[in-house]
Amino acid sequence: MSEPNIAFVANLMADPSRAAMCQALAGGEARPAGELAARAGVSAQTASNHLAKLVAGRILRVEQQGRWRYYRLAGAEVGHVVEALAVVAPPLPSPAEANGHDGAARRLKDARTCYSHLAGRLGVALADALVGERWLEDDGRGYRVTAKGARSLRALGIEVNGRRGQAPARRCLDWTERRPHVAGPVGTALAELVLARGWVRRLRGTRALLVTPSGRTQLQRVFNLRYLEEAP
Repeated sequence: MSEPNIAFVANLMADPSRAAMCQALAGGEARPAGELAARAGVSAQTASNHLAKLVAGRILRVEQQGRWRYYRLAGAEVGHVVEALAVVAPPLPSPAEANGHDGAARRLKDARTCYSHLAGRLGVALADALVGERWLEDDGRGYRVTAKGARSLRALGIEVNGRRGQAPARRCLDWTERRPHVAGPVGTALAELVLARGWVRRLRGTRALLVTPSGRTQLQRVFNLRYLEEAP
């Protein structure tokens, strides 16, 4: 079996415009080319060329919806790569941050999606709560769902079944908190749960999330999660 061509993937991600597009898609959503062009600060034609390379390199996949084409990361593995690179990458201040208007960056740090699961301060606080309540055990390398955790998750409608060869709950190092949040099937199911119940809502045009007032109460009641957003 030949060695994986890591340099090929690294070369695709090395371009700042392509990296910006991948970061914009790291929440797992599909976005149109025009929005990705705006995120990267390039023309529509330049964006089209970059997107074609990312699709050909199996970093992104494209979906046709009527007349429109939408792009998303090719899979959770790509999302994990983007998040892992963000952990070791130096900060790249945006013009807004340079002028002191860093509300968007603060919202991403506070709560966001990381492909299909919760990240930021919210995601890390949830991981801490699940370990503290003994729903999960953390051995420093990964999470294990306890018997109590399986019962509690089942009561919420979440069955603890990982895909073959995949643990139900995994650690994913958070690039802003530098601590793990919960990924894997359990992490995905928990994100779907809090969104479906309206405890957390998406902020349009970004992967940032907002905890609702009722969500704050329910997160504390269900998970014993004490979470406060940073003041703006």
